[in-house]
Amino acid sequence: MTRAERIDLSASVALVTGAAGGIGAAVCEELHRRGAAVVLVDLEQDRVDAAARRLGAERTLALGADVTDPDAMLTAVAAARDTFGALDIAIANAGISSGAQAFTISGAPDGVFERVIGVNLQGVWNTVRSSLPAVIDSRGHILLTSSTYAYVNGLANAPYAASKAAVESLGRSLRTELAAYRASAGVLYPGWIATPIADVAFGGDEIATELVHRATPSPLRKPIAPQRVARAVADGIERRSPRIQVPRRWIPVAALRGLVNPLFDLRMERDQGIAERVRQLDER
Repeated sequence: MTRAERIDLSASVALVTGAAGGIGAAVCEELHRRGAAVVLVDLEQDRVDAAARRLGAERTLALGADVTDPDAMLTAVAAARDTFGALDIAIANAGISSGAQAFTISGAPDGVFERVIGVNLQGVWNTVRSSLPAVIDSRGHILLTSSTYAYVNGLANAPYAASKAAVESLGRSLRTELAAYRASAGVLYPGWIATPIADVAFGGDEIATELVHRATPSPLRKPIAPQRVARAVADGIERRSPRIQVPRRWIPVAALRGLVNPLFDLRMERDQGIAERVRQLDER
């Protein structure tokens, strides 16, 4: 079977979840700038309407939908096809963190894990499942937003890390399955991005901020702008890339995870400062 051709964004229709802010809004802006018709999906209609207005009325459709509701996502995909005649690209990007404070697995409030998994994993599943028939028809592309937390230690952020590791696995499986139809899928691995979801690790929670500084080498800690992620996403979709790692300084860690992870884990286990911060999390 021949390799699927590059994707022409100027002739494509893209659906993006989590489109009202952060990475999702930046991706919508970049895809629209490159000529794509963009279907913006987010939980609150007024917020997604505001994001769509920033792009303009031409080639945009704003839909309020809950990614945890399979029927709502089926309706969103149907609306995209009814409005623009096709759906070529689906970006399962909607995601949440554990909240404004960090928790250990022991100290996490009841329901936090279920809520994070519900949006970050079940929501991705619902987006993929609803989009698959249209994307197969158009021989298009599905992109799943994972995270560097898919392969680094999820200390004090275990629900989020677990959800993103599962998304990575789902994306790899999906790419292989879609190859049978000359369609494709990829996984996005953002590092630290300057969005509200990262605030807890950069001053929003003093203990979490200290843990990030102790556990993460300084070259990897600097947050980047969502617009930089958006450019990498658009480039990656055009190439049907299996993996989009941004910033690229995380690529060696991802490539050598089998060697790097045991060393990082061992260092963290032996770090008495980290141990003290973990006890502080559980005591507050």
